[in-house]
Amino acid sequence: MKLAKSLFLLAFSFGSLATLAQQPLPMPRNIANAYQKGTRSLDGTPGQNYWQNTADYTIKVDYDPTSRRLAGTVDIDYSNNSPDTLKQIVFKLYPNLYQKGAPRAGRIEPKDVSEGVQIERLTLNQEAQNVQKFKPDATNLTLKIKPIPPKQKAKFSITYHYTLNEGSHNRTGQVDSLGAAFVAYFFPRIAVYDDVDGWNRTPYLGPQEFYNDFCRFTTEITVPKDFVVWATGDLTNAKEVLSKKHAKRLQDAEKKDKVIAVIDAKDLKEGGITAANARNTWKFTAQNVVDFAFATSSHYLWNSTSLVVDPKTKRRTRVDVAFNPAHHDFVEVIDFSRKTVEAMSYTFPKWPFPYPHITVFDGLDQMEYPMLVNDNPVETREDAIMLTDHEIFHTMFPFYMGTNETKYGWMDEGWATIGEWLISPIIDPKIKDDYGVQPYAQAAGTEADIPILTLSTQQNGTPFFLNSYPKPALGYLYVKQLLGDELFTKALHHYIQQWNGKHPLPWDFFNAMNAGAGRNLNWFWQRWFFDQGVPDLAITGVQQKAGQYQVTVEAKGTKHVPVELVVTYADNTTTTITRNISVWEKGNTSVPVEFKAEKAVKKLELKGLHIPDVNPMDNVYEVK
Repeated sequence: MKLAKSLFLLAFSFGSLATLAQQPLPMPRNIANAYQKGTRSLDGTPGQNYWQNTADYTIKVDYDPTSRRLAGTVDIDYSNNSPDTLKQIVFKLYPNLYQKGAPRAGRIEPKDVSEGVQIERLTLNQEAQNVQKFKPDATNLTLKIKPIPPKQKAKFSITYHYTLNEGSHNRTGQVDSLGAAFVAYFFPRIAVYDDVDGWNRTPYLGPQEFYNDFCRFTTEITVPKDFVVWATGDLTNAKEVLSKKHAKRLQDAEKKDKVIAVIDAKDLKEGGITAANARNTWKFTAQNVVDFAFATSSHYLWNSTSLVVDPKTKRRTRVDVAFNPAHHDFVEVIDFSRKTVEAMSYTFPKWPFPYPHITVFDGLDQMEYPMLVNDNPVETREDAIMLTDHEIFHTMFPFYMGTNETKYGWMDEGWATIGEWLISPIIDPKIKDDYGVQPYAQAAGTEADIPILTLSTQQNGTPFFLNSYPKPALGYLYVKQLLGDELFTKALHHYIQQWNGKHPLPWDFFNAMNAGAGRNLNWFWQRWFFDQGVPDLAITGVQQKAGQYQVTVEAKGTKHVPVELVVTYADNTTTTITRNISVWEKGNTSVPVEFKAEKAVKKLELKGLHIPDVNPMDNVYEVK
C-alpha cells in the first residue's frame, strides 16, 4: 500500500527505558520531527519542549427557536504558546457545512442550504479588519494578521450570525417543531496550531469529528421565556433564570444520590418554570475543555441526581437527563447515566469522572460533547443502555485526553466501544455487547479492511467504521486481557496522567502504555494497529488419551486473537479454556491447549463474544 511507503522505522533511545525500544514502531516523517524537536518523548511523556496553545472565549448569543437565528459576539483572548511567530490565524466555521457550495460528504435537505456564518465585524487587538475581504474556504477562514510573536497574546472580537439547520440533523440542529434544538459548533473558533501539522486546515465535511484546543469558556445564552438551557459548563445563575422551587431542586440534586425531578409533567402543565422575563439569559462557565455546546427546549422533562466520583475528595458529579415526555425510553436513562458515571469512576477506566456534571439530551443524533450528550430515542432498553454508556464514555476520550478525532478516530471511538462492551453488562447482566465484532469478521481481509493507523480523513463507509470502532476496541481489550486488570489499569492511568489536558498522538499512547506496564508491547501494536491481516484460528489437531486432551490451535491469520476453547460435554454442560494473546508473541503459528476431562467430551469449539474469525467452519471438532 501507498501508506506503507510513507513510513519508516525510527529508533531512538529510551534512556532508562531502553529495553522497551527493541522493536520501534513505524513512524511517519512529520511525526518523527516532533520527537526530534523534543515536543514529545519516546518514553511516553510530553517532551521537555512540549507546548500547546489555548484561549479564553467569552461568548454571548441570542437564539430564536422560531426563526432558528443565532446571533451574538465572541471575544477570544488567544495565547500563542508555540515557539513560532504566527502570521496568520485559521478560524473554524463549522456551520458552513450547510453553506451553499460547501464540500460535504453526504447530502443535506435543500431547505437547509444557507449562506453560512455571516461575520459582521472582526477586530484584532481592537483594530477593525475588513470583513468584506474575507474569503472563507467553507469551514475554514484564514486571515493574514499582524504577527503574534511566541509566548504572546492577541485579542479577537467577532460579531456574527447564522441560521441553524431545520432538518439534515448532523450532530446539531432543530430537534422538533416545538423549538427544541441541539446547538453545537455555533461560534467561530481558532483552529488548533500544534507541533506536528501547524494549523489544522482539514475541512469539516460531516463524517470525521473534531480537534480543538483546551480553552476556558464564559458563555451567555439568551432564549425566550419558558425555554430551559442545558450546556457544557456550570450554570452560574440558576436562581435568576429558574423559578425558586426549580432552582432549589437542582441545588438538591447536586448534593443527593436520589433522582430528583427538576421538571416533572405537572410543572410542564402548570408552567412558570423559568423567570417571567420575555427573554432569559443563561450563564455558564467551563474550564479547560475542548468544546462548548448547548441544548434548549420549552417542553422537556428534567431528571437529575449526583454521586461521589472521587472517594478521596468526596467530589460529586451531577447527572442530568432532559427529554420529551413522549419518549418513554428516556425514563430509565437517568439510571443508565448514573451507573455509567459510577462504573467509569470505580471500575473502568477506574478514574474519577473528570467533570462536575453530564447531561443526556433527547435529540436526533448519537454524539458527544464535554458534559453534554445528544442522543436520539431508540427502540429497546438494551439499545438505550449501550447508547448511553457509549456516549458518556467519550468524556474521557477525546475530551479529557484531547486526541485528534479528525485524524485518529480510533483514539476515542475505540475506547467508547470497549467502554460500552464492559459497562453495559454492569448495568444489565443480560446484555452481551459485541458491537461491531461480526461486521469486522465479515469484512476482514477484504478491500474494505485497511490498517487502523490509516488516517480517518482517508476513510469512509466500512473502512472508517471498522477502524474507528471494533478493531481498536478489540486491540485495547486484548491488551487488557494480556496484562490483567491491575497492570492494565496501571498502564492506562500512566497514559491518562501524562496526557490529560494535552494532545497525545498514537505513538504517545503506545509508548505510555509500554512504560506504564513496564513491558514492550510493540509486537502487538505493530501487528494489530499497523499491519494488514485477518483474524483466523482453527483446530488442526486433537490428541486424547485417558481423558487428557491436547488441542492444537493454529493461527492461520496474522491478526492474532485470544484463544477461547469451549468444551461441550456429553451432558451438554460446558467449560471454557482461555489463552490470552501472549501465546502468539514469539511469532509462532500454533499453540497447544491442554486440559483434563473428568467426563465424556462431545465437542470442541473456538469461539468468543469478542473474537472475530473469518472462517469459523474450521473452529469446531466433533469428538467421535
